[in-house]
Amino acid sequence: MALSYKTRRRLSLLILLLGLPLYIAAAWFVVSLFERPSVLVELAIYVVLGILWALPFKAVFRGVGQADPDAATPKDP
Repeated sequence: MALSYKTRRRLSLLILLLGLPLYIAAAWFVVSLFERPSVLVELAIYVVLGILWALPFKAVFRGVGQADPDAATPKDP
């Protein structure tokens, strides 16, 4: 099922405003359950988790920053 450009824009905004803060809180909570690792290990965990959250949403975010491909282009005089 292909999503329209407008739907992908709205969904990406919803993911960024609600989903990402919830994911950050969940990652922070999970890391806090363990004994404090060294700073480099903790940084590596956060970097990996920061990349992993976006992989399932790759198709939603693709092309959202571009102009609407379905919009009518204005004619040049």
